[in-house]
Amino acid sequence: MNLDQAHTQSGAPQRAQSQAEARLRGGWLILARTLWVVVLALSVGLFISSIPFIFADAHVVCSAADCSNNSSLTAVQARELQHLGLSLDFYAYQGVAWSIFLEFIYIAVGMVIFWCRSDDWIALLGSLSLVTFGAIFRGFNPEPSLSLVLYILSLVMAFFGNCCIGLFFYLFPSGHFAPRWVFWIALVWVLYWAVKNLVMGMITTNSGPDFVIFLCLLLSMVVTQVYRYRRVSTFEQRRQTKWVVFGLSLALLGFLSLMIVASLVPLPIIPDLIGSSLLYVFLSLIPLSIGVAILRSHLWDIDIIIKRALVYGALTTCVVTLYVLVVVGLGALLQASGNLLISLLATGLVAVLFQPLRERLQQVVNRLLYGERNDPYKVISHLGSRLEAALAPETVLPTIVETVAQALKLPYVAIALKEGSELLTTASYGELREKPLSLSLTYQSEQIGELILAPRGPAEPFSAADRQLLNDLARQAGIAAHAIRLTTDLQLLTGDLQQSRTQLVTAREEERRRLRRDLHDGLGPALATITLQAEAARDAISTEPDQAVFLLESLVNQAQTAISDIRRLVYDLRPPALDDLGLIAAVRAQIMHYEHTGLRVTIDAPSHLPELSAAVEVAAYRIIQEALTNVMRHAGARSCLIQLDCDDALNLAIRDDGRGLPAEPSLGVGIRSMRERAAELGGSCSVENVPSGGTRVNVVLPLETEQQE
Repeated sequence: MNLDQAHTQSGAPQRAQSQAEARLRGGWLILARTLWVVVLALSVGLFISSIPFIFADAHVVCSAADCSNNSSLTAVQARELQHLGLSLDFYAYQGVAWSIFLEFIYIAVGMVIFWCRSDDWIALLGSLSLVTFGAIFRGFNPEPSLSLVLYILSLVMAFFGNCCIGLFFYLFPSGHFAPRWVFWIALVWVLYWAVKNLVMGMITTNSGPDFVIFLCLLLSMVVTQVYRYRRVSTFEQRRQTKWVVFGLSLALLGFLSLMIVASLVPLPIIPDLIGSSLLYVFLSLIPLSIGVAILRSHLWDIDIIIKRALVYGALTTCVVTLYVLVVVGLGALLQASGNLLISLLATGLVAVLFQPLRERLQQVVNRLLYGERNDPYKVISHLGSRLEAALAPETVLPTIVETVAQALKLPYVAIALKEGSELLTTASYGELREKPLSLSLTYQSEQIGELILAPRGPAEPFSAADRQLLNDLARQAGIAAHAIRLTTDLQLLTGDLQQSRTQLVTAREEERRRLRRDLHDGLGPALATITLQAEAARDAISTEPDQAVFLLESLVNQAQTAISDIRRLVYDLRPPALDDLGLIAAVRAQIMHYEHTGLRVTIDAPSHLPELSAAVEVAAYRIIQEALTNVMRHAGARSCLIQLDCDDALNLAIRDDGRGLPAEPSLGVGIRSMRERAAELGGSCSVENVPSGGTRVNVVLPLETEQQE
């Protein structure tokens, strides 16, 4: 078991326990949902009310010394803007547009989380953080001269939203402070905003101790999330939160970098506009990363079913819109006032320079939703590279299904190979939820299996581009599957051959051991005894003739016994009748032993057989012997028929009219011996009941065994 599997198995109970602890029920759930609705209404209301103030602040021109509002321009920046032919209205409108864009993304993701997981307090805290962010980042910045209620409400909302954001990222994803000292950082965060929002009001500066503390606290969020991801989170938590950790880290580090640069160096108008645009882009990464984690990794176990074509169209529209805005905006910034030709050239230059970026973003959208469908060469090349690395045959098919699923963003891919008339799933990746598409795997017009693929989502059939690529992949998979089958069959044959050789060597050595034992323990002592008695008879023949005669008679008996032992050894090696009579005549001679047993044995065989190898003759003779012995011992039969014929193989059939095999026959020594003798020669042996009664033994022995060996 690898480390990831261990984390997965050990993390599942912990995740279930954590989810149970995070659930809100009963009155708490109703209260939390009511609070969320109220906060959403206040946030949206405050943001809408703040739009005129954002627009008005953008028209304020202040000196560099007292410019405490980040929305206002300095006098130098205002003159640079006017020199570019742009008005304060343009500056104000682009600021409002960016604010609306950011607010929309945050509220949209927050509403999705609330709709799917409002009973999970960590998810609800994250949703509250998102829906309040737009109202506190560039939202309402009230003056004390306004309505006291509205002023206090805006301060409370700012404090509440900032606390939610900090606590969420200090607690995410488990709902616990990990490590424990993070609690004290979270407490400092809450106290910081309590002083800043509730005591000092909405005063913001980009310098001094206040700004340093703020930057340190933001950096602590990144450090906490990275530490938790690497040291604390389980494998399942890391799988679900990696996008959030990446998005938060990139967003806050980008935000901190821009804030530090802006606080240290007074920026001209063009870098200021580019920096403010990048600031909104960085901050949008937080909700976007959470959205990606929900769609791809099912964060908080949220499984949203969205038509992929709708998402693709929306993302493509966003990419094109962003491209147009960048081209038009930078073209307007670079134009020379009153010179139309230079203005058009500048706009065209920006369009050409940013075209690769637009194409890259479009490729990212395509890959996110459809994988590498539009680059079939890359998919096949990647598959080939992985197959080259997959040295073990058993890893080839799993590598194919995994590569296809990951490259094309498919939830389920499997390969089923034919085993006889059935299709058996050999390798699979993912989970099957929809009705799959099956593509035939063929090799030289022969179907060897199927490639099974699930669509990306419900009501999302494979497009023509998908099918074209999948057909190409199916052809490659068919060739690979055929090669794997050949390799597997070859390995099995090699294993069988090695096993057969081992059995032959073992049988030969066992036979040698038996001969040695019989010669050493039986015939050797008998011959030694004969020698001693012959010497004793020689010594006694002159003095005790009677004793010598007795010894010679005993010696004759012992010699006859030794001769019988030698004949037995020779018979065990190969029945002499086979050499003296041939197979059919030897079988007939064997049948004669059963004439007085009450069993009538007959043989149906041709008058002449072709020349058989010694191994085939011995195997056939021994199998017939064993079969007749079984009939005598177990069948209770009155008659037995032996059929023998020869064409491409030697075919034997031994049939009796006895009681037949029991319902659950046990594999005895006799049947096992017959099967082993047939298998040693590459043949077969089967035992079956006859419908009319009795048992039949069917044996097939190849004739070319000797030549093959």
